[in-house]
Amino acid sequence: MSTPQAPDSQLPTSVADAATLLGKAISQVQRVIVGQEHMVQQLMVALLAKGHCLLEGVPGVAKTLAVRSFATVVGGDFARVQFTPDLVPSDIVGTRIYSAKAESFEIELGPVFVNFVLADEINRAPAKVQSAMLELMAEKQVSIAGRTYPAPKPFIVIATQNPVESEGVYPLPEAQRDRFLLKVDVPYPRGNEELEILRRMSVSPPEADVVLNPAVVRHLQDMASNVFVHNLVAEYIVRLVLATRTPADFNMPDLTSVIQIGCSPRATLGLVAASRALALINGRDYVLPTDVQAVARDVMAHRIVLGFDAVADNVSVTDVVDRILAMVPAPTPVWNDQQRQASHQQHAHQPGHN
Repeated sequence: MSTPQAPDSQLPTSVADAATLLGKAISQVQRVIVGQEHMVQQLMVALLAKGHCLLEGVPGVAKTLAVRSFATVVGGDFARVQFTPDLVPSDIVGTRIYSAKAESFEIELGPVFVNFVLADEINRAPAKVQSAMLELMAEKQVSIAGRTYPAPKPFIVIATQNPVESEGVYPLPEAQRDRFLLKVDVPYPRGNEELEILRRMSVSPPEADVVLNPAVVRHLQDMASNVFVHNLVAEYIVRLVLATRTPADFNMPDLTSVIQIGCSPRATLGLVAASRALALINGRDYVLPTDVQAVARDVMAHRIVLGFDAVADNVSVTDVVDRILAMVPAPTPVWNDQQRQASHQQHAHQPGHN
């Protein structure tokens, strides 16, 4: 489904201009969605970081509406795929069909070749359909009949899943969960928000306006990838990930039996990418430890596998991440303009800098 395109807008040249534009886009989504500020912000973080996002929450908490509104604001093409147990991979990525007119086989591409794919209730699909999404999410391409078809740019998969149903549900395997940059828990709205939902949605519901377009999004993604990460912050990120693998080395021996599998290196890269995106949204061209802490739970929690006893004791993965954040000391960089400019010049001359 095509969404209306934003008029050709000037590309933001400064971090302040980018932050203003991103704030305008987020506020447009908030016109439709009451509350859920964290979810809306994390959707923008995932987009800027060129990652995918998994939303988990009970039915009716506006997961699908938020994604639809977000896709409208950002511009580009949008498709919703309702995952069901009877789906087959060709329903998602496409297949070969025989053309009697041409007397040959032609490739019919699936609905996923758009800028935004909403994979609704992804855990309802069987394993072979979920695995068909792996190449698409990791490589942003699909192979059909020996040929490779790239996804459009920008490209993001936003999946939803319902945590309470167990009938006819196929839990996402670890390899599939690891492909999502962020996993965001979507809670119930608070009492005042519920009243605002009643007031806003009981009449003609508001609609979001188009703010961005694919060209602007690609430019903002490039700006996010150029946000400066200090060595102290990079080392802090690595320590956070290492603490999930060998917690005893970080004065948390009690977590050794709790954590069965720690975070993969994809979590390290995800923390850097998500922190850069959040820094750009906040109007900064450098990452602070607070940016890392703000995205750590959504980047790390779904990549940690707890042991059997911990699951039996109802240990929460988010509590484990919070404990790691509390125990691993964060650096306290002190900036002044002269030092920051020197660091930027040194960073810009490093070979291989993106």
